[in-house]
Amino acid sequence: MLLVKDIYMLVKNFLKEELYGLTAQLKRASVSIPCNIAEGIGRNYKKDTIQFLHISRGSLYETETLLNIAVMVEIISESDFVPFTDKIDECLKILNGLITYYENSNFK
Repeated sequence: MLLVKDIYMLVKNFLKEELYGLTAQLKRASVSIPCNIAEGIGRNYKKDTIQFLHISRGSLYETETLLNIAVMVEIISESDFVPFTDKIDECLKILNGLITYYENSNFK
């Protein structure tokens, strides 16, 4: 959820013409990460949980891609992007750990 907060702080500086473009897409993709984790765990079934964790991981990659696009089209600088790489890597490790945990668990 800290990644979501950081994304929201970042897009405040985006051009107004990007409001319905990269700004909105970055917000949706980043918010999707913790929401899918919560929904999957809340369903209380191993298969559902794993599926939603995979969706969350996909949203994380989507967020990273959108940030890379923002750099490519010069909406943000490379130096604005760099702090996000560590946060994204950390989130990826957590998600992969959760997926492995649930895949190896005895839950139904």
